[in-house]
Amino acid sequence: MSSTIAFAPGNYRFVPGVFQYSAGVVAEPGYRIERVRFQRPVALAEGFDRIAAILTAAGRPLTAFCACELRSPAPFDEVSFAAFNRIYVGTLEKWGVFDGVTNPVARSNVCPEIDPPSTPSFYAFCYTVPDAAAAPSFVVAGSGEAPEGKGSYRDHTIRLGDTSPDGLRAKARWVLGEMENRMGAMGFGWKDTTVSQLYTVHDVHPFLADELVRRGAMAGGLTWHFNRPPVRDLDYEMDCRAISVERIVAA
Repeated sequence: MSSTIAFAPGNYRFVPGVFQYSAGVVAEPGYRIERVRFQRPVALAEGFDRIAAILTAAGRPLTAFCACELRSPAPFDEVSFAAFNRIYVGTLEKWGVFDGVTNPVARSNVCPEIDPPSTPSFYAFCYTVPDAAAAPSFVVAGSGEAPEGKGSYRDHTIRLGDTSPDGLRAKARWVLGEMENRMGAMGFGWKDTTVSQLYTVHDVHPFLADELVRRGAMAGGLTWHFNRPPVRDLDYEMDCRAISVERIVAA
């Protein structure tokens, strides 16, 4: 895993990304990643408190927090997305996870089209726990159809505004390639995943078999969320993971 960086306080490694999140995380040998989903989304500040309590109860440090899935009321414009990210990483800095430059935590942040939360909220999160016999576990951060770290998403979006079947296929191909790049940096591929997640409000059936099933992206099944990506003008997002222990807690 030469493309990953160790985050020793959390017992995991990460693929470098942008300041607001990493491109993916993988548990160090002797540890596994567990996922906790809230039954209903929990507002950001309360969610951080809930996560801290769950980690403490599990005997894990706050630095074991390694990935999360957020839900927001509606897609952000680029300025408001940057402002939100600064608020989000503020808590990670207090927790000793974010050093002001590099963020090891993987993240997805999407927007339900129907019945969205009233404020940015936690949907799920992941953390590391000791397990001497654990199989490798990882989480790949969400990606829409635009490269990260290029400044403006709009200026680099694949087939901007094109939600025709052909346009969506092109978007999907790019995102699937990004998922493969991120998994490859950790030494994994689709055959290692336990689930893939898709976020779009557009019809993917015309290319589902050719682009997702045939390349193995549904090896562990597909969870389709009727959500939009977090930034305006993006239409298609995915993430994936390999996690053997997942649970749901009451909101």
